[in-house]
Amino acid sequence: MNAPFSDQQLQALNAVKLDDKYDLASGRAWLSGVHALVRLPMNQRVRDERDGFNTAGFISGYRGSPLGGLDQNLWKAAERLKQHHVVFQPGVNEDLAATSVWGSQQVNMFEGAKYDGVFGLWYGKGPGVDRCGDVFKHANAAGTSPLGGVLVVAGDDHSAKSSTLPHQSDHILKACGIPVLFPSSVQEILDYGVLGWAMSRYAGLWVGMKCITDIVEVSATVDVDPERVQVNIPQDFSLPEGGLNIRLGDTPLAQEARLLDQKLYAALAFARANGLNRQLWSVPDAQARFGIITSGKAYLDTTQALLDLGLTPEVCQQIGVRLFKVGMVWPLESTGLLSFAENLDEILVVEEKRQMLEYQVKEELFGWIGRGKKIPRVVGKFDDKDGGEWAVPQSPWLLPAHYEFSPSMVARAIATRLLRLELPAQVRAQIEARLAFIAARELELARPRVVAERKPWFCSGCPHNTSTRVPEGSRAMAGIGCHYMALWMDRSTHVFTQMGGEGAPWIGQAPFTNENHVFVNLGDGTYFHSGLLAIRAAVTANVNITYKILFNDAVAMTGGQPVDGQITVPMMAAQVLAEGVGRVVVVTDEPEKYAQMPSLPVGVPVVHRDELDRLQKELREVVGVTALIYDQTCATEKRRRRKRGAYPDPARRVVINQRVCEGCGDCSTQSNCLSIEPLETELGRKRVINQSSCNKDFSCLKGFCPSLVTVEGGQLRRPKLVEVSEPEANALPDPEQIELTGSYGIFVAGVGGTGVVTIGQLLGMAAHLEGKAGSVLDMAGLAQKGGAVFSHAIIAPTAADILNTRIAMGQADLVLGADLVVGSSVEAVTRMRPAHTRMLLNADVAPTAAFIGNPNWTLAARELRQELEQACGEGRIQSVDASEIAVKLLGDAVYANPLLMGFAYQQGWIPLHHRSLEQAIVLNAVQVKKNLEAFNWGRRAAHEPQLVTRLLGAGHEAALIAPHGATVVEFKRAGTELEQVREHRAAFLREYQNEAYAAEYVSFVNAVSDAEMQACGTQRLTLAVARYLFKLMAYKDEYEVARLYTDGEFLRGLEEQFEGDWSVHFHLAPPLFAKRDGKGHLMKAKFGPRMLVAFRLLAKLKVLRGTRMDVFGYAAERRAERALIVEYRETVLAMLGKLSRGSLEKAVEVAGIPEEIRGYGHVKEAALVRAQAVRARLLAEFEAAGAGAGGSRAA
Repeated sequence: MNAPFSDQQLQALNAVKLDDKYDLASGRAWLSGVHALVRLPMNQRVRDERDGFNTAGFISGYRGSPLGGLDQNLWKAAERLKQHHVVFQPGVNEDLAATSVWGSQQVNMFEGAKYDGVFGLWYGKGPGVDRCGDVFKHANAAGTSPLGGVLVVAGDDHSAKSSTLPHQSDHILKACGIPVLFPSSVQEILDYGVLGWAMSRYAGLWVGMKCITDIVEVSATVDVDPERVQVNIPQDFSLPEGGLNIRLGDTPLAQEARLLDQKLYAALAFARANGLNRQLWSVPDAQARFGIITSGKAYLDTTQALLDLGLTPEVCQQIGVRLFKVGMVWPLESTGLLSFAENLDEILVVEEKRQMLEYQVKEELFGWIGRGKKIPRVVGKFDDKDGGEWAVPQSPWLLPAHYEFSPSMVARAIATRLLRLELPAQVRAQIEARLAFIAARELELARPRVVAERKPWFCSGCPHNTSTRVPEGSRAMAGIGCHYMALWMDRSTHVFTQMGGEGAPWIGQAPFTNENHVFVNLGDGTYFHSGLLAIRAAVTANVNITYKILFNDAVAMTGGQPVDGQITVPMMAAQVLAEGVGRVVVVTDEPEKYAQMPSLPVGVPVVHRDELDRLQKELREVVGVTALIYDQTCATEKRRRRKRGAYPDPARRVVINQRVCEGCGDCSTQSNCLSIEPLETELGRKRVINQSSCNKDFSCLKGFCPSLVTVEGGQLRRPKLVEVSEPEANALPDPEQIELTGSYGIFVAGVGGTGVVTIGQLLGMAAHLEGKAGSVLDMAGLAQKGGAVFSHAIIAPTAADILNTRIAMGQADLVLGADLVVGSSVEAVTRMRPAHTRMLLNADVAPTAAFIGNPNWTLAARELRQELEQACGEGRIQSVDASEIAVKLLGDAVYANPLLMGFAYQQGWIPLHHRSLEQAIVLNAVQVKKNLEAFNWGRRAAHEPQLVTRLLGAGHEAALIAPHGATVVEFKRAGTELEQVREHRAAFLREYQNEAYAAEYVSFVNAVSDAEMQACGTQRLTLAVARYLFKLMAYKDEYEVARLYTDGEFLRGLEEQFEGDWSVHFHLAPPLFAKRDGKGHLMKAKFGPRMLVAFRLLAKLKVLRGTRMDVFGYAAERRAERALIVEYRETVLAMLGKLSRGSLEKAVEVAGIPEEIRGYGHVKEAALVRAQAVRARLLAEFEAAGAGAGGSRAA
């Protein structure tokens, strides 16, 4: 059982504050790698002050994953930074930011300096490092000030999670002569940062610090004491007179000589004096046989791999294995390396991406030739028996340079080399057992399996859903930003460039193609960063191109930051006109706001986004460069601002009348929106708007369908929450828990934007509060846009027990599957191990983006659950409909994840106390009361599932909480399935028309039933006919749409959903007087609540349907609908005459063709054309099947 917290523990629990990461003078604090980078300059100022120096700090750079949130955290800490004399000035782009940091080192070269020196920090992701090569070379050659120093924080995305290419900055920094530090933990970010600035001051060099996702996006318990690191000045290196720092009157050749002759060697001496590279344990030369050299993340993978192979430090010492951790990967300090290599037979270099250490190791050891020394064999990327890197034919990789490492990959490489040596039998057996496990898991993962993907997508209501469309016959080029995702959408968008190069490839294409014009997407952040230069280049080249400048009022891709400077639509319009752009148009969802904006240049029209297609067709005919500025605020930013009351929130919502909806999906096609979700009904799949995620873009109203209405005024009715006292945590029994003897891995898998990252952080903070060690790695990046997000939460008694930031293959103790699709992905299943891993799965299934383009999308939920059962083992998966419980008991599905956490805790699967988890929720300071309730309701659901099921009330008889594979008993209605379908639809047709119409339907279905029973002894064809003859007979003409709006059911539903003073508005295209667009399609118009009066009258006129008095019946669409009924009956009767067991399957397929004839107007017309083609093919296959079966019929 969980022991109760003592008063001392509670006191310690309450003493921790969220701001400890910045405010705690010394001791332990919970912070992420990004927080460490924010704290780092404060620590440096404190150290300098202690030493009697009055210094200041300067930070500049440009955002980008994995450093996408650094600027936001710097802004949040602005007051603290100011108190420490640290100035943060984000750069317009990376190279200008780097140049400004260069300037900070020049302060003390002139009179007027207010400080003894300014230490600088530049940050940027890999492409930014590439971009800054010229600045870095110049600034590094010039040097740093004696009490300044510069850190270059390079955010590398090794696996291109959020980048257009994988990045490895080591080689660029080396080319610039910048030493490279590679921390392997959050603690080392703080430690290496202090040492980096000290090295920079001593050697006069800029110093790089490589920060990849697995380090900088990790949160952990860290010692924040500024005095933690003792800086040692080298005693074996003499600085020249005047030092190595920046100076006036320097010449390029003098700078080059100083860099190559002295500065880099000073850095090496500093690394040697401060033990940046070190052996992890000692092995006497006489026993040493095998060595491993590694750094950064690869060091974590290596230590995990060694443990998985059973190679503890003691075992390694026993068998003669050394481990060398490199903190400064370039230049590689030789003294420590050569001492490590002494008497070894072989060295394995474990480094992620292209070789940096391996080349240097080989170069140093090459110097031993002819000196009588034993030279170890060095392998890394390639196995020595197959040749080196450039061997022909290409050698198979030992440790690939592409993608990223995993502990299992490293374990295989280590084992491959070690098993060649003579080893104790027990050690060999452990290594072989782990290899066998890895091979078995890889074989299992490689087998064909059901895979569903949750691909990143534009947020609901995102402006790019509309702005990235191009007219038929045109194509677009992609750019950097959220709109990059148009590449995998139906947007005729292909190829992309680096940031700031948007459109420039067309300059090289245009002279050599008959294609006359292209569009190119350019975000407002990129425009301000460097994109304007690309427009200038296109104007200079006089190519025919339209720049679509997507002004969404935020840098949405990296978290909604403002553009780094003043930028408005009128400014952009004036700028591009000044550059020589021939025509500029502003497109917006709110043209009326420009009436108050007189600064827009003369001649620049403002039009509504509904005119986008027409305008683009005009622009593509204009010779030269044109620009379309698309002005619509980022949907996610709207939501954020609305929560703060800083953005208008119209009392207007879209609702779909499910009975009028045909399920055609045109609303999804028009809006590209994830908030339109499938709704399964007795009469087939319909659509529903997820009001929780809807951002009120309203583009779905363009779907050609009368089922879409707007409810204006009032607000969503708050759910009637269960009227029971809040479940008190202390009233629930503490669960039986697993004893925490080593690291315990909790893998959280869910959808970006739903709080997956928050759960990981709560677990880590709770571990920190209890004095345990915790590590949380959040894998989000681009996936935060509705894609798959993972969180690796590792809890252990001490920090030494945590060897990696990721949960290794088969090492997950618990998987919290907040989403079935993500929870069953390869990324998640890899972490599972039969008979070891437990899984808690949210039974709710949210549709993926595939549903937008495929109205028939279905998720193979049963198959995915079976895959999970196989991965975890029988009886180790529990399901709970957390979303449903959260909505019913707490009013919003957003509380599903903390509810899952509470459920898992009460099962005893989380080795923490509920007091610490609750305090973590309090410290998070977001919807504290509701999240605490969710956590405790999760506990109650685990402890008393029957109570929760009872509280949910009628309609929830099926178990919401059940072990996977449990049988759920369904209460069947009387009668066979065919009888139920037939009688339900007959009753509908009586209301639709009259008794005679319904009887006609029943008579035909019964006739088919008799014929099928005689021919095949089945009712499969009859069941299909019962469904789809009804669908054709109940075609939704004007009378039926009117009836479905006025029979009371829809309005009662609205009354249940909304409260306050609201009214319903309709969006219709009456065929008798609606206008038509350029394609000849009817255009919808808005009608007010008085339309209900007309609908009531129209509904009563249904008796005219099909008669000469039916004015609507003469329309081509109505004539086609009636003809379809006749054709369908004739087709079915014709098939019945030839029906046999051999042709039954095809007959059922033919009978189901009306399922694809959906929609209204031109949408239905297009569907009918496709259906007729399918009908012809299936009828031919039916004939062939009947002939092939020899006409066998039931006896």
